[in-house]
Amino acid sequence: MNNQMMNNGQINRGASNVRMGNVSNGIKKMPQAAKNNPKYTENWLNLKAINNGIMYNNRGEMVTGVKIQPKNIFILDSSAMDNTLIGLMNFYNTIDYEFWLVVADRPVDIAMYQAELQLLYQQTTDQRIRKLIAQDMDKGDFFKNNNVVDTEYFLLFKERNMDMLQKKVRNMITGLAGCGLVASQTSNDDLRMIIDNFLNGGKDFRSGGVMPQ
Repeated sequence: MNNQMMNNGQINRGASNVRMGNVSNGIKKMPQAAKNNPKYTENWLNLKAINNGIMYNNRGEMVTGVKIQPKNIFILDSSAMDNTLIGLMNFYNTIDYEFWLVVADRPVDIAMYQAELQLLYQQTTDQRIRKLIAQDMDKGDFFKNNNVVDTEYFLLFKERNMDMLQKKVRNMITGLAGCGLVASQTSNDDLRMIIDNFLNGGKDFRSGGVMPQ
């Protein structure tokens, strides 16, 4: 969980160390935030707040990063695929600070999408179109029955200086754009989902929804 890609392209595998509260005489104490409001996961951690896509911890550090839109490079021609991989290698080698590459699975809720398909099916009289809609509905049932998830990719880092934090976020977005990838700064929901994903086995966060176009 705490693998770190260093600027030489190698992965530094560090041990994960999640502190669940203050320790005194070997006895863990419940954080005050958890006593006041145990509803949210971050209240059980050494976090002060999650605001504007940034986690603030009790050591004066800020944790943020970028969310990368997935892209299947294996459907590209060999030249385009090689250019993307070389671009990513060069991008990683420009990062001279500790960061975390996080891959998280978010369950997908397609109930509303299925409902829209059902309504469209009832309103359509053309048998050819009805057949296509029925096929999409069958695919939706397959997804629901096989726990299909949406895989999301993040690059996270910690920083104490706000100006430096914003500069690193901009550089990450620009660098990934040079590789043909779209990225944006993490949102509050993204960060809460990452916490829940690792600490709760991905069971307690709200799933994302698929909306019809």
